[in-house]
Amino acid sequence: MSYLLDTHVLLWWLQDAPRLEGRVRDVISNPDHDIVVSAASIWEAAIKRAIGKLSFDTPTLLQALRRGNVRILPITADHALAAGDLPRHHEDPFDRMLVAQAANDGLTIITHDRRLQQYGVGIVHA
Repeated sequence: MSYLLDTHVLLWWLQDAPRLEGRVRDVISNPDHDIVVSAASIWEAAIKRAIGKLSFDTPTLLQALRRGNVRILPITADHALAAGDLPRHHEDPFDRMLVAQAANDGLTIITHDRRLQQYGVGIVHA
């Protein structure tokens, strides 16, 4: 099974935050699962770092993803068009991109944001 981590889930996982439930940690750490992070989430984290909401070192973030055997999913033109065509259930452009990528690539999103359910993609609640 392939899982796409929402940005906050990615950050909780990298920080070993107690907010991330044990069952979700088990899904992410299962070597039989394909764990995916969108370039959109890395972009979102970089923006939050630039405005002072997050603090991390870019090489450290990328190294952590590689050590965790996480696949980074680029944003394609197909993803961009699909995100633009989504109904306006959610206005966050990063979350809309994740929904488009999940729908196009057959991924299940691990998220804390229940609004994403409205799009009919697979969701695991964190």
